[in-house]
Order: sequence, then structure tokens, then C-alpha cells
Amino acid sequence: MEALGNGTRGAKSGERRILVAGFGNVLLRDGGVGIHAIREMQKMNNTEILVSEIGTAVRDAHHLFAWADRVLAIDAMQARGTPGMIYSLTLRSGNGYGIQGSLHQPAFIEAVRRLPPEGQPEITILGVEPEVIGYGLDLSPAVLRSIPDLVRIAVEIIDCWKARTERVRR
Repeated sequence: MEALGNGTRGAKSGERRILVAGFGNVLLRDGGVGIHAIREMQKMNNTEILVSEIGTAVRDAHHLFAWADRVLAIDAMQARGTPGMIYSLTLRSGNGYGIQGSLHQPAFIEAVRRLPPEGQPEITILGVEPEVIGYGLDLSPAVLRSIPDLVRIAVEIIDCWKARTERVRR
């Protein structure tokens, strides 16, 4: 697991701490889409958020989930859609954080549930329908084509979160 970008580790009073977490295994083709997306986001060098390559070390990232007020998780998600289709789900502790299909969701939800109720972050998951989960380093063509849209949607969500925080501070 590697934290990428500068991130705001000590957010100023009133600021929301945003973690963008990429899940997956890059050795399993489309199963690593979260990591590929995070690497694209890293190129943006946004110092207002923490961008982290979690990979499959979900339980080891407990401290990052505890730090964050909001988590944008990016992962492969099998929902029987068209390969490359992007899904968005917003979870809150009140609804039990229950979802199906995200390949690394069980470990992620378990790690977040271990946090005290007042420390559980708002979570949005961006999932991409995989085409191929098998040994290899390359994304399938359909999933590779979805990366620019996935990154654009992630940035839109982050901008929305930051705008909501700005309105609250005024």
C-alpha cells in the first residue's frame, strides 16, 4: 500500500479530509482498475486530497479510513453490466454499508465498521464492470476506455464535496 500525492494530512479546522482509495490487484487485469485509476489521478498532483494506492491491503489501511471524513473508493465491481460500465454508490453507516459486487468490498466494509460510529466516513464507491479477471497486467479494451470517464467522475465528486464544505464554512 502506498500513499500518493501530497494530501492534507492535517486538515485545517472546518476542512473535510478526503481520501481517494484505489483497490485491486494489478496482476489480475481488470481486477486492478482501481489502481490504474489512482495512478492517473496521481498525475493531477492535487494537494487538497490524499490519493492512496490501497491495492489488496485493505485491512492495513485502517488508519487512512479513520483519518478521512469522506472516502472515494475505486474498484472493479461485478454487477452483470456491460464491461467498462461505471457504477456509483454512496454509503453511510446508517444503512449498514451493505453492497454487493465490489471485489474488495467485504474487507473494506469490515475495516470501516471497526471504527467508532462517530469516526465512520461518508463513502462513495466508483465501480467499473470488469471484462476479464485473470492473470495479466493489461486492462481489457473496454475497461481501459472507461478510465478517462472514471477519473472525470471522481474529480466531479471531489469538487462537489469541496464545494459543500466551502458553503458550510461561510
